[in-house]
This record gives sequence, structure tokens and C-alpha cells, in this order.
Amino acid sequence: MRGRIIGKIEEGRKITDVARVFDIAHSVVSRLWKSFKTTGMCSRRHGGGCVRSTTPAEDRYIVLSSKRNRRTTAQQVANQFLAASGKQISRKTVARRLRGGGLYARRPVVCVPLTRQHRTARLQWCREHHNWTERDWACVLFSDESRFISVIGL
Repeated sequence: MRGRIIGKIEEGRKITDVARVFDIAHSVVSRLWKSFKTTGMCSRRHGGGCVRSTTPAEDRYIVLSSKRNRRTTAQQVANQFLAASGKQISRKTVARRLRGGGLYARRPVVCVPLTRQHRTARLQWCREHHNWTERDWACVLFSDESRFISVIGL
């Protein structure tokens, strides 16, 4: 696309017309033309950002070692990687590579385990209310705390 834009301008078309034809901003075309005149090239410069500390093969190793033991932390994986390859990488690098591999940090939901007494109370409640009609349930107010409150006496 860059080459076609430069070609249109070299044909003698105005920057505004070329921008309209390609449906891009005038400033983008102008900047491209200015860059082409100074460098003689219309390709995009590569670079910017830090050099990656791991190769794609090492990324796969990080993801695989984490999949083998799902309970290891990112710091433990970084330590394993150091022992295996001799390269020091940070915990954040490991976390980024795992996210890149489709693994995300998840904490298990903490809930109170039900005791025998809880189960018995639930079963008793169910047996007491199993034959309620729709009219009976219409008198119950459900709150966001999942408690059942009877409003019959109100």
C-alpha cells in the first residue's frame, strides 16, 4: 500500500487526492511522502522496544514446565529456567510468556466446606418446603445474600 501511495504521488497527484483515494488521513500520506523523499525508501522501520530475553523455543519450555505442574508460581518457573538454561529471567517475563501461551493466573474460589450439620439442615429445609405452591413462594423475598426471608407476617 505504501508503494502504491508513493506511486500515485510520483504520477503527479496531490497528497489530498491520494489520501482520499486510499481513505487515510492527509497527515499520514504527507509524512510517508516526506520520509520517502529523505530516505528513498517507503518501508516501515523496525525496532523499538526491548530485545526479547527468550527465544520461541524457550517460551514453549516455560509454558510446558508450567503445564506439567500447575501449582508452581512464576518465580519457581523462573528459577527452574535459570537452572535449565543458565539464563536469568524475571517473574514478570515468565508471567508474560505464560499469558502468551494461554495460561492465566487464577485463584481457586475459597468457600466454607459443608459439615454434616450443614447438610442435615439443608435437607430438612428442603423437606419442609418441597410441597410449597407458587403462591407460597410469592411471599418470599430473595436478597443478594441468598437468604430466604418469609414475609407472611408483614
